[in-house]
Amino acid sequence: MHIEIVESVNDEVVAAFARLMPQLNPSHSPPEQSALEAIVRSEASTLLLARNEAGEVVGTLTLVVFRTPAGVHAWIEDVVVDEKERSRGIGEALTRRAIELAAGQGAGEVNLTSRPEREAANRLYRRLGFQLRHTNLYRLSLRQADESAG
Repeated sequence: MHIEIVESVNDEVVAAFARLMPQLNPSHSPPEQSALEAIVRSEASTLLLARNEAGEVVGTLTLVVFRTPAGVHAWIEDVVVDEKERSRGIGEALTRRAIELAAGQGAGEVNLTSRPEREAANRLYRRLGFQLRHTNLYRLSLRQADESAG
């Protein structure tokens, strides 16, 4: 297995996201090439791909690192490993690489969220040293706010 940082977006990368993202959340449409290119160009985000021995893209993770007055913050987002390739250490390798990159950018901690029903992912994160935080997570859907205002 090989973990790489996406430097440019091509048809292979777009096709991989079209295949992988519905496995993470079927209600989200896969990103278009322009959206992936914006992620790659962003200074705050790093898009990682995992490839199997045959060179096929079998997983992805997005690392977001940003500064606020309180310091450098890192978030792991949109981790997905192909259903056919799970339990082979791909998610762990992606997460470990993201942790290394975050530390290299000065982050003192790395945050992520994971739905409770993703039991294997939650076991992985605990095994890697992530601790469950008891906090309130709030979300405002801007699409719903726009619809109710109009």
